[in-house]
Amino acid sequence: MSETKTPETFEFQAEVRQLLDLMIHSLYSNREIFLRELVSNAADAADRLRFEALQDAALFEDDPEPEVRIVVDESARTITISDNGIGMNRTDVIDNLGTIARSGTRRFLDALTGDQKQDSQLIGQFGVGFYSAFIVADSVTVHTRRAGESADAGVRWQSDGKGEFSLEASPRARRGTDVTVHLAEGQDEFLSRDRLRQVIRRYSDHIAIPIRLLDDQDEAETVNQASALWMRPKSELSDEDYQQFYQQLSFDTEPPLRWMHNKVEGDQSFTTLLFIPAQRPFDLFEPESGHGLRLYVRRVFIMEDREHRLLPRYLRFVRGVVDSDDLPLNVSRELLQHNRLIDRIRAASVKRVLDTLERLAKDDAAVYQRFWSAFGTVLKEGPIEDPGNAEKVAGLLRFHSTQDEEEQRVSLADYLERMKEGQKAIYYLTGESLAAVRNSPHLEVFRKRGVEVLLLAEPVDEWLVAHLSKYKDTPLRAVGKGELELDDLGEDTAEKPESVEPSASVKTLLERLQSELGEQVEDVRASSRLTDSPACIVVSEHDFGINMQRMLKAAGHELPAQKPVLEINPDHPIIQRLAADEQAPLNDWASLLYEQAVLMDGGRLDDPAGFVRRMNRLLD
Repeated sequence: MSETKTPETFEFQAEVRQLLDLMIHSLYSNREIFLRELVSNAADAADRLRFEALQDAALFEDDPEPEVRIVVDESARTITISDNGIGMNRTDVIDNLGTIARSGTRRFLDALTGDQKQDSQLIGQFGVGFYSAFIVADSVTVHTRRAGESADAGVRWQSDGKGEFSLEASPRARRGTDVTVHLAEGQDEFLSRDRLRQVIRRYSDHIAIPIRLLDDQDEAETVNQASALWMRPKSELSDEDYQQFYQQLSFDTEPPLRWMHNKVEGDQSFTTLLFIPAQRPFDLFEPESGHGLRLYVRRVFIMEDREHRLLPRYLRFVRGVVDSDDLPLNVSRELLQHNRLIDRIRAASVKRVLDTLERLAKDDAAVYQRFWSAFGTVLKEGPIEDPGNAEKVAGLLRFHSTQDEEEQRVSLADYLERMKEGQKAIYYLTGESLAAVRNSPHLEVFRKRGVEVLLLAEPVDEWLVAHLSKYKDTPLRAVGKGELELDDLGEDTAEKPESVEPSASVKTLLERLQSELGEQVEDVRASSRLTDSPACIVVSEHDFGINMQRMLKAAGHELPAQKPVLEINPDHPIIQRLAADEQAPLNDWASLLYEQAVLMDGGRLDDPAGFVRRMNRLLD
């Protein structure tokens, strides 16, 4: 007589218990999403089977056609979602249903906001969709067997979501997984097949395998269209079709701003359906973001483009699918690195996205501003990563400037149209913050002469201008580097003095300041930039700016020795008094003028306490 084995009991991780509690209580008004998530998991299992069966056709056993079946038992108050996909063995069940990676769970919990609509979308993004079943269930049973393993390898998992789950061996003839949701009190609406049909068509209509709902006589009705939307003619698709597919694909709460649906035929055939989102995803700046384009080969899902083979990283906000007729079904990540078709798909997709953004910027400035607010920072990476499209991307960039300080909406084309007669460069100033660059002494002469300066205050801006040296043959020039050629800067409407040559006493002061500062500076000279401030720091044309030096040092980089120039405003009252007073404590004044200039330029002082002591002595 065979011995009956008692199911083993396991405890959930503490974070899983917290996750379940939050789902059950925080997402109550979005209960229907449990069906979306379980159906998506079932479809993913079918895709995984088709992919693994490329290497081992025996995994199909005697059931080669993928499907998802949904069975309602009104008397038992259960819904069972079944698939004939890859299935799970005992280890898979423990790994997938009993634990979640702690970092992923922690980030999910931190991301919950209390906005029920948004929180429901986060479930899909973090891969914790299975647990959404507990929103409507007082217990969940999973019966599964991995494809290619014997019937005796079946496993049954069960939990009420309150801290423990049980696991036992349970023979299963058919590969795949059954997830049985035992509905809690008050969830009877999901025993209605009409309600289930509505939810499936809303969320899962475009899943490329049939989703079949069984009636009382076990007759199966295919509820979804069961076809890849991107393969259907555009003439058959409505805006609503595209928007629903996008939200199913991306778990975004907002419809996309634009989409691009293209089919290329000929020697190499492929189809792309690309979406430009309306809002920034939570993981836009995470290096290991798992979202982006999905690669299909002849409608078989192959992989997520995590390594940005299909689109460069600066377009990582784009969502969509690429389906090729000519790639091998067993394509590997290594093969994608050296494949002409992938290069062609990438080039065509980049062109379509950039062309679409150009049209959007031209036709609807308000919508483009919305896009820019969400994704402008990553688009600035374009000239760095994609030199071949640098000027095209540069035309899409938007900046603050001295003529439009409040909104980041000045394009380089706008700047060129407003350039002064005789002006030969696009002037810009980088800094640690917008407030810092707005108030920089480097802007004084430009404001006086009515010359526009772009204000760049994001960390990426330093790298952008290092790689974008010109736009439409007009060079970009930093106002805080090198010497200025005032003849190129428009007309000064103020009355000019008879001579711009500093007086003998000022020349003497410059020499004394140079002597006091010694090796801290390359030179001390009279400034043509300043009208209101006593001094400023200037670096040479080819040196790193002060802000870039700060960023590189913060990142742990060793920098070659760079000595800036201290420029002095000969007309400033402080400078005139110092020039007239040979008894002034010039050692303190020299250091104070230099340190003030460093601070105004966004730099950091090596000795802040010494700066304060010097300032206090002079004030006293």
